[in-house]
Amino acid sequence: MAVQQWADTLRKAKKTALISDGKRKVHYLFEDGSEMAEEYDLKTDELVLRKLRQKNTFGGQGQWTWEVGETNPTGVSSDLIKESGLNPLFMRKDTKTSFQWRVRNISYPTEVYSVSADPTERCCVIRTSNKKYYKKFSIPDLDRCQLPLESAALSFTHANNTLIISYKKPKEILTLEQELLGELKKLKGTSEGDIDCKTQ
Repeated sequence: MAVQQWADTLRKAKKTALISDGKRKVHYLFEDGSEMAEEYDLKTDELVLRKLRQKNTFGGQGQWTWEVGETNPTGVSSDLIKESGLNPLFMRKDTKTSFQWRVRNISYPTEVYSVSADPTERCCVIRTSNKKYYKKFSIPDLDRCQLPLESAALSFTHANNTLIISYKKPKEILTLEQELLGELKKLKGTSEGDIDCKTQ
């Protein structure tokens, strides 16, 4: 039933679409004032980025929280001090059939890693037997739709200093995503140069 509630929330949201840089960029403004921004690759229709923002306690705009994609894909930072590029970097990058997370800059052998699902805390846990890396993360898509977290859907692989964790999407999520993508394709998206600006 929660899947239908989330689908209705998405349908009722005020949506704006823009086509730019080979991506369909969609902005959602929900009835409660919160926002969501998504980017889809035009060729593959894969979700490249999703970020959400809630109103803060004073009614102003809060900070964006990144759910899918890199927080700083260009690597350009305006800060004078930044963390080392050699530290493990955790990010989510979904595929059509799986939720997928990547931990870059982590070079231990495959047998060192352990990835498990904790249904009571509704999170996944990454551990290394050498106790050098530990990470707990949730799957917001499952939480929003109140779907169970299943250990059998979780798998992982390691290659090129990157740990890749996959969680097979439940059929309810796949159906919801197909319906949403169909609606988004119907939105009249403006291209970057199509904005009508009035001159004085």
